[in-house]
Amino acid sequence: MSNTSDAPSAAPRVAALGAGRMGRGIALTFACAGHPILVVDAKPRSEADFQRLHGDAMADLRTQLDAMVALQIVPAHAIDAILERISVCSREAASALLRDVDLLFEGVPEVMEAKAEAFAYACERMRPDAIIASTSSTFLSTSLAEMVSHAERFLNAHWLNPAQLIPLVEISPHPGTAPATVATLREKLEAVGKMPVLCGATPGYIVPRMQVLIMNEAARMIEQGVATAEDIDQAIRFGFGIRYAAMGVVEFIDFGGNDILYYASRYLSGALDDTRYASPPIIARHMEEGRNGLRDGKGFYDWSQRDIDAYRRESTARLVDLLRMAGKLPRVADDVDHFQGQSPSKSLENK
Repeated sequence: MSNTSDAPSAAPRVAALGAGRMGRGIALTFACAGHPILVVDAKPRSEADFQRLHGDAMADLRTQLDAMVALQIVPAHAIDAILERISVCSREAASALLRDVDLLFEGVPEVMEAKAEAFAYACERMRPDAIIASTSSTFLSTSLAEMVSHAERFLNAHWLNPAQLIPLVEISPHPGTAPATVATLREKLEAVGKMPVLCGATPGYIVPRMQVLIMNEAARMIEQGVATAEDIDQAIRFGFGIRYAAMGVVEFIDFGGNDILYYASRYLSGALDDTRYASPPIIARHMEEGRNGLRDGKGFYDWSQRDIDAYRRESTARLVDLLRMAGKLPRVADDVDHFQGQSPSKSLENK
């Protein structure tokens, strides 16, 4: 496949509109998974300017792949084949190619005028049934949908950087998005190893909304002299973060007990004289309804049909795997035989 503005020999069915960091990360995701992808330069440029962009983009993609080789994610011999699947194309040359594209990820700068122009460009050249997904981290799908013809094929797909590494993609449809559009996008993302989650068209999606709270609280604790930046980061890496990587936040509420959160929230809200620590009404309702998690057989999840002992073993094994990778397993005396076999989670899978 050509990596210039010439038409590729095999038409990609996926495209990224915007040749910046997000477009390149998406391109690497699909190309590494074996799929050809078209990266369209969203800006009108002279031929000389485009060739400079093309050279920079291809050099950056190779650098990113070199890093993935060093991290043993892809083999060195695969780099050229992966790059051959990526066609970086000028805005003008892409006009003849977009008709064959089934799925386009818009990744232009977070400026409403730039979004409007990009959607107008894409809609004029793509089939009415082709899916258009914005990677916007700022604008809601409900606002952007007004700029797209045949809005039933439009939704947001919020990737987290670095896009080629982070598995999560937050899918946010608007009320007029067709269910088939959501299903198709989910299927295509899963096919390249991503983990899509669905969230409503509300500011912050899931991850940014939660991480803003955490980052602000960390800064606030430094400002108040509660702890140093270094100690806060150690606490997050080896306490907070590693636990919630092994077990989701809502799962952890059920695991520890909804009532524990209820009382802890009341204490912190009073002790710190700050209502931001108060729990939402759903926590009190769960208390009243006896939905406190594992021990009640119900909480945010239904545990009534689960083997709780097996679940506890599995969740502990996930935590131990993460501790092993972090080099933070419990210290064991020299006179104790050390486990030399496979990870505990793998051992459980084999039973």
